[in-house]
Amino acid sequence: MSSWLGGLGSGLGQSLGQVGGSLASLTGQISNFTKDMLMEGTEEVEDLPNARRKEVEAIHTILRSENERLKKLCADLEEKHEASELQIKQQSMNYRHQLQQKEVEISHLKARQIALQDQLLKLQSAAQPVDSGAGGGPAATASSPFGYGLSHHASGFHDDDMDFGDIISSQREINRLSNEVSRLESEVGHWRHIAQTSKAQGSDSSDQSEICKLQNIIKELKQTRSQEIDNHQHEMSVLQNAHQQKLTEITRRHREELSYYEDRIEELENLLQQGGPGIAVTDHSKTQEMQKSIQVLQAEKVESTKKIEELENKIKDISRKLSSAENDRDVLRREQERLNVENRQILEECESLKLECSKLQPYSEKQSDTMTEKERIPQSLSVEEVFRLQQALSDAENEIKRLSNLNQDNNLAEDNLKLKMHVQVLEKENSLLNKEKEELHMSLSKLNSEYEVVKSTAARDVDLDSELCNLRQNLEAKEQELNQSINEKEILIAELEELDKQNQEATKHMILIKDQLSKQQNEGDNTISKLKKDLNDEKTRVHQLEDDKMNITRELDVQKEKLIQSELVLNDLHLSKQKLEDKVDDLVDQLNKSHTQNLSIQKENFELQEHIKRKEEELSRVRDELTQSLNQDSDSNFKDNLLKEREAEVRNLKQNLSEIERLNENLKKVAFDLKVENEKLNLACEDVRHQLEESLSSNSLIAVEKSAVVEALKLEKEQLEAELCQAKKRLEEASKYEQTIEELSHARHLSTSALQLDHEHLIKLNQEKDFEITELKKNIEQMATDHKETKKMLSSSLEEQKQLTQLVNEKEIFIEKLKERSSELQEELNKYTQALRKNEILRQTIEEKDRSLGSMKEENSHLKEELERLREQQSRAAPAAGPKTLDSITELESEVNQLNIIKDNLEEEIKHHQKIIEDQNQSKIQLLQSLQEQKKEMDEFRYQHEQMNTTHTQLFLEKDEQIKNLQKTIEQIKTQLHEERPDVQTENSDIFQETKVQGLHIENGSEKHDLSKAETERLVKGIKERELEIKLLNEKNISLTKQIDQLSKDEVGKLTQIIQQKDLEIQALHARISSTSYPQDVVYLQQQLQAYAMEREQVLAVLSEKTRENSHLKTEYHKMMDIVAAKEAALNKLQDENKKLFTRFESSGQDMFRETIQNLSRIIREKDIEIDALSQKCQTLLTVLQASNSGNEVGGVNSNQFEELLRERDKLKQQVKKMEEWKQQVMTTVQNMQHESAQLQEELHQLQAQVLVDSSNSSKLQVDYTGLIQSYEQNETKLKNFGQELAQVQHSIGQLCNTKDLLLGKLDIISPQLSPEPSTASQTAESLRTVKSDVSSESSKQEIEALRRSLEEKDATIRTLQENNHRLSDSIAASSEVERKEHEQTDSEMRLLKEKQESLQKSLKEKDLLIKAKSDQLLALNENLTNKVNENELLRQAVTNLKERTLILEMDICKLKGENEKIIETSRGKETEYQALQETNMKFSMMLREKEFECHSLKEKAVAFEQLLKEKEQGKTGELNQLLNAVKSMQEKTVMFQQERDQVMLALKQKQMENTAVQNEVQHLRDKELRLNQELERLRNHLLESEDSYTREALAAEDREAKLRKKVTVLEEKLVSSSSAMENASHQASLQVESLQEQLNVVSKQRDETVLQLSLSQEQVKQYALSLSNLQMVLEHFQQEEKAMYSAELEKHKQLVAEWKRKAENLEGKLVSLQERLDEANAALDSASRLTEQLDLKEEQIEELKKQNELQQEMLDDVQKKLMNLVNSTEGKVDKVLMRNLFTGHFHTPKHQRHEVLRLMGSILGIKKEEMDQLLTEDQGGVTRWMTGWLGGGSKSVPSTPLRPSQQSLLNSSFSELFVKFLETESHPSVPPPKLSVHDMKPLDSPGRRKPDTSTPESFKDTAESRAGRRTDVNPFLAPRSAAVPLINPAGLGPGGPGHLLLKPISDVLPTFTPLPVSPDNSAGVVLKDLLKQ
Repeated sequence: MSSWLGGLGSGLGQSLGQVGGSLASLTGQISNFTKDMLMEGTEEVEDLPNARRKEVEAIHTILRSENERLKKLCADLEEKHEASELQIKQQSMNYRHQLQQKEVEISHLKARQIALQDQLLKLQSAAQPVDSGAGGGPAATASSPFGYGLSHHASGFHDDDMDFGDIISSQREINRLSNEVSRLESEVGHWRHIAQTSKAQGSDSSDQSEICKLQNIIKELKQTRSQEIDNHQHEMSVLQNAHQQKLTEITRRHREELSYYEDRIEELENLLQQGGPGIAVTDHSKTQEMQKSIQVLQAEKVESTKKIEELENKIKDISRKLSSAENDRDVLRREQERLNVENRQILEECESLKLECSKLQPYSEKQSDTMTEKERIPQSLSVEEVFRLQQALSDAENEIKRLSNLNQDNNLAEDNLKLKMHVQVLEKENSLLNKEKEELHMSLSKLNSEYEVVKSTAARDVDLDSELCNLRQNLEAKEQELNQSINEKEILIAELEELDKQNQEATKHMILIKDQLSKQQNEGDNTISKLKKDLNDEKTRVHQLEDDKMNITRELDVQKEKLIQSELVLNDLHLSKQKLEDKVDDLVDQLNKSHTQNLSIQKENFELQEHIKRKEEELSRVRDELTQSLNQDSDSNFKDNLLKEREAEVRNLKQNLSEIERLNENLKKVAFDLKVENEKLNLACEDVRHQLEESLSSNSLIAVEKSAVVEALKLEKEQLEAELCQAKKRLEEASKYEQTIEELSHARHLSTSALQLDHEHLIKLNQEKDFEITELKKNIEQMATDHKETKKMLSSSLEEQKQLTQLVNEKEIFIEKLKERSSELQEELNKYTQALRKNEILRQTIEEKDRSLGSMKEENSHLKEELERLREQQSRAAPAAGPKTLDSITELESEVNQLNIIKDNLEEEIKHHQKIIEDQNQSKIQLLQSLQEQKKEMDEFRYQHEQMNTTHTQLFLEKDEQIKNLQKTIEQIKTQLHEERPDVQTENSDIFQETKVQGLHIENGSEKHDLSKAETERLVKGIKERELEIKLLNEKNISLTKQIDQLSKDEVGKLTQIIQQKDLEIQALHARISSTSYPQDVVYLQQQLQAYAMEREQVLAVLSEKTRENSHLKTEYHKMMDIVAAKEAALNKLQDENKKLFTRFESSGQDMFRETIQNLSRIIREKDIEIDALSQKCQTLLTVLQASNSGNEVGGVNSNQFEELLRERDKLKQQVKKMEEWKQQVMTTVQNMQHESAQLQEELHQLQAQVLVDSSNSSKLQVDYTGLIQSYEQNETKLKNFGQELAQVQHSIGQLCNTKDLLLGKLDIISPQLSPEPSTASQTAESLRTVKSDVSSESSKQEIEALRRSLEEKDATIRTLQENNHRLSDSIAASSEVERKEHEQTDSEMRLLKEKQESLQKSLKEKDLLIKAKSDQLLALNENLTNKVNENELLRQAVTNLKERTLILEMDICKLKGENEKIIETSRGKETEYQALQETNMKFSMMLREKEFECHSLKEKAVAFEQLLKEKEQGKTGELNQLLNAVKSMQEKTVMFQQERDQVMLALKQKQMENTAVQNEVQHLRDKELRLNQELERLRNHLLESEDSYTREALAAEDREAKLRKKVTVLEEKLVSSSSAMENASHQASLQVESLQEQLNVVSKQRDETVLQLSLSQEQVKQYALSLSNLQMVLEHFQQEEKAMYSAELEKHKQLVAEWKRKAENLEGKLVSLQERLDEANAALDSASRLTEQLDLKEEQIEELKKQNELQQEMLDDVQKKLMNLVNSTEGKVDKVLMRNLFTGHFHTPKHQRHEVLRLMGSILGIKKEEMDQLLTEDQGGVTRWMTGWLGGGSKSVPSTPLRPSQQSLLNSSFSELFVKFLETESHPSVPPPKLSVHDMKPLDSPGRRKPDTSTPESFKDTAESRAGRRTDVNPFLAPRSAAVPLINPAGLGPGGPGHLLLKPISDVLPTFTPLPVSPDNSAGVVLKDLLKQ
């Protein structure tokens, strides 16, 4: 069932898959179709005109390049912005820092001031006898200046809006402060004097301290004064900064206004330019008005220029004055520098004034007494002023004192406020005093002048007069000089300020100009870009128009071609129609013939039928028998023949029909074939007649069949006739169509011939006109574009120059960046070189280590050989030596573990170094990436530059070509115009002359451009050179990085591993070397120590090697112990394994053991020797140390030392002898061990268990050993330090070596004579003896304990060794530092060390050997290091070379910088050229406008020509003439207008330029006016002051001096005259100022008027623009009308073409439809035939499938029935044979074994063991009852099922009763009828099946559950395993095996047993085993 269902499922899946596949194929086809359609679309799209695309691409590239250029500009601007921001930030940071510093300084100064004041108060208190008032003084004094400082500081910083007046006030404050400082100093001096006087009275010691304090205070006061001065200067700078900020704001506003005006001007210019072409068409009156207004403006301008010239003259005078003022300003600057010393100068001036007053007194006394009186006044005034200042100062002092006294009582806050107020008052007073002093100066000078005047007037005598005259002259000169100096000072100060302002303004103006230039450049760029865009747009429009025209022409051509093609097609169609008609006629004839033939055939058939009937009657009579016999043969043959013939005919007919339908041309052939077929039919009919005649005698039934056949043939013929009729109809229709087509074609031939001629004529005319128009337009546009391009070229060349300069700047920046990067790289290189040096050092260390390793390896090989010897000796020696060897092995293992840990640590360090190296590599990679990025940037720059060059060259070529084309086109136009219109020749000549001029201009422009080209090429070359240099730099950087990478990758990895191992050692050595500072005598000892240390290191290296070997041997020993655990056979195997592991030990297990023991003994021997040597060395070292400690002057070798050495030697030799004896004992013990090996093998079994315990112990030991290793490493480092020290000592050991050699020779002679001493026996010998005695008696457990003990002892000895080493090092250090002081302590320590070292000499010898090996390794490492050092040196040389190259590159860069500066200078020159080019551009723009006008005129002419042509066609010549006249007049007007417009434009531009100049001049005039006003105000003030002074003095003279009234009157008159003169001068000046103001007002009015005129002109421009737009609209209307005409004609043509096309398409469509119908009919026939065949096949398949289904259904039903029967019948049955066998077996077996049989039966039936035991224990009656019951119930075939687990508790009664109950329950089956539902069917592996498979007793659950109403879970097809299922899975299949359960075979494995309910996983063997077990 499952297989059937599976088959169904697979079939469905396949069908669905096919459907899916078909769907997929369908979707694929659809997608392919869509793809093809899209591809066709794309191909159609690709077929667009290439020219348009190329143009678009060219435009795109141009736009791209512009975009890139703009991007570059943006990037440059951004960079500049960032740089400026950074600079601003830096400056602000600097300013802030300075401010902070100054604030800090101010705070310090304040503090110092406070301290000074405190000290002042203290001095005052010291001076005064009363000290009570000094308590609150310091606070008050501290508060007052602090408060002042705060306020002042605030005033310094909060007054941002300060002018130069504020600066002057601040200067006054500075003066005031300096005065205060001087006052304080004077006070200090006063108090110092008082203190000195008090000192004389008081004690000297206190006075000295006070003097010191006062001196300090004075110094602090001086410092505070200087700091305050600095602070005030700083405040001045702050104020200046604020003023500068103000100025910058003003200038910024000014710039904004300027930029606004410039933008406005540019807008107006743009408006004018836009409105330019339209102006020419406006009215003439407006232009005249404009000209008038311009003339007015010019007149006004002339007036303004005159005024400006006058003003300029005045300005020149002022500038001359300014130049003199500048000289004075220099003097004033010097005076400003002396401002700090002004206090003293003021005092000196006061004194000088006093002196002058005193000098003037005798003069006045000589002349008159009145003069003396006059003089006293100023003197008294000056004296009074001085006194007043002194009084103010004294008042201030008194107030300070008062405040200090009051401070005791009052609060500090109030005092502070008062002090602040007082300080402010003092400041005000000080300022007033300063002012008064200045006034005094002024008054003194005036008085001097007046006195001299008075003297001159008073002395009327000749002598007096002459003297007076001289005096007057002198005085007047002095007066003038004084006045001039005062005025000049004031003027100079003002002028200085003004000059500063002017300088600032000039700088700002320069900046503004630069900004304006940059703005203009940007705007120019923008305008250029806009113009370019407009040009591009215009180009695109032109191109579009050209393309449209081209497309129209192409369309016309295409239409022409289509018309021609359509004509050809029509002709072809006509021909084809004629052919078709012929064919149709032929076909009709053929059809008629065939029809007639058919009719004749029909008639013949009727005749034949009648004849047949007759013959039938005859036949019926003649032969009845023959008919019967011949019927079958003849009928069948005849039928077959007929059928075959008919089938062939039908096929031929079908083929013919298909051929007819497909091809109309083959109709003739088809008709011919039909004829042939008819003939064949006739022949066939004749054959039939013959056959009929032959068969008349034989057959009567044939006639009937023939009639039937004939009827069938008739039907077929009728069908054929119908088809032929249809074909005829189609042919007739085709003929009709052909006729219509022929008629149409004839008509069309006639019409098209005329139309073609007209059309061709029209097309030619159109083409000519179009060509002319396009050429004219092209020429016009080319002219325009050429002019624009020339403009653009000039602008672009300038832009390119700018760009190049920018590029150069960028390159400079880039080079600077490269420099920075190169410097960074150099730094990195330095780092790397340092790292390399470290690596070299490490390499050296590594080489040393390698050498030591090599030596160690050599010693290792020696040791191995010695080990082998020891093993041999040990094999001879007694077995007592075992524990000692074990001890040594454990020691070695522990050492090996330590070494492993060290190795791990070293590996970790190596990893760490590798990480570091990787980080370095990453950094290098990043560097490389950065370099590559730089490269890329450089490449991009280069690429952009190359693109720029290529584009420029292309543009130049294109423009040259365009110019040539323009010239050609102009010539063509000339010729055309000459040919067409001779009247227009005059105009044309003018135009062409202008074009020639333009061409010349263009050529000039190109020449200029060539010059700019050359300059650009130079720049490009420079840039390329730069790029090459940059390339070289990059390459060098890359090579460097590569070299570094190679070094780092190859060597650093290896080096770092070894480096980190040796770093610690090197550091220790360095520390040791640095720490040691022995005297000269110690050097020898150090060298000796180093030699001994080297030897010790070698020994240690050997020891380490030996420990490694021992660890290996230990592992071998453990392996041996494990191997011994196995038997003798296992021993042999393990020996083989040992052979494999260790190729050297190829002998048997015992030999290996011997060898190991021998090796151990050899190692021990060597170690003993080494220990002896070490002890000797230690003793020698101790002696050396003692000698060094005892005395520094030990030059030679002491005999005591040698004696000690000899003694040590003797002792050691004795020890060696003892060791040899011990070795012999060991050998004997080894021999004993060989004898005891048999016993040991048994013990080894026991040891296997203990080995595990030992492993745990060994792990602990390893942990201990790690600690030992660390201590050992420390010792090693110390030993290495010793080694280095000894290396230094080696030089001094020469003598010692000689003596040593002699002694050694003597010792060698003495050594055999020495007898062994038992007293000096080492601990090792005793331990060996003890071990010997122990080993013979005790087992291997004791040996392990002994090993542990020995290990502990070794650990103890090692620790003691380490301690001794530490102590040694400490003692050496102490001896070097403390020397003789600690001699006794060191002696005691040395003795202790000697005692301890005797026990430790063995381990030292081992370590010495290790050290030797390591020294060899170190030598190898040193060699490697030397090699690497050489490599490093080479690398260094390379680095130096690179550095030199970098220096060369830096030099080159410097050169490049110089070149850049040159280029910048050239660029400045270029800027000037650019200005010139701008002027030329203006001219070119004028030319362009003229050209534009010419273009317009040409366009209009073209329009006129077109109209003329049209009128020629229409015959309207008069109107054309009128139009031409109108056009001419319009052209003349436009020429006039254009010229006027151009003049106006030029005038406007000139006006604008003049306006700007006027504005600038006006601004200058305003500034000058301001200055003049200031000067006037000063003069007025001065005059007022002088008048006031004069009046005052006059009044005083009148009051005091009545005698000199006459003189006074004269003086007064003079004064009045001078004042009147001054007033007149001032009045004149005011008048001049007023006139200037009036002029300014006039100028401003003129400006306003010009502005109004400008606005009017703008309005006029707008009007012109409107009129232009109207004209353009009119032109556009004309053009639209022309276009409409063209379009109408085109539409007509298109309509005609479309109609013809439609007709052709209709015909084609009809033809296509006919062909499609034919194809469809054929396809339908084919598909019908195929479908019928397929249907038949499918029906057959369906029938077969139905039959198969029915069979399978029947099979299924049978199977189901059988299954149900089996389920019902055999579900619980027991196999009879099995039960019979069991039953008989039960009785055959003896009685004592019957219970086993019963148990077997119970197990088969599923009864538990316990229940069986119960049953068996019961009486045997139960069994008999069971037998009877079973026999009684045996007839019933009821299935016996086991009980449920729930029911098994009821098994208390007998087995027979339970069995009867079981039978009763099973006799009533509760099984429902089986349902064959697919849902109920479960696979064999379903959960319902798997559940009961847990155990064999519960495996009956299947059947039990099935009866308990759980049928749903069970598969109804599955019978119990007892009946239907084989016990064994066939072919070893599991539960889910293939096939259905019913199809599985029942196995014959268990024929005599009932089938057990076994799980499918179990096999038969398993079941039997289970049964046997039970």
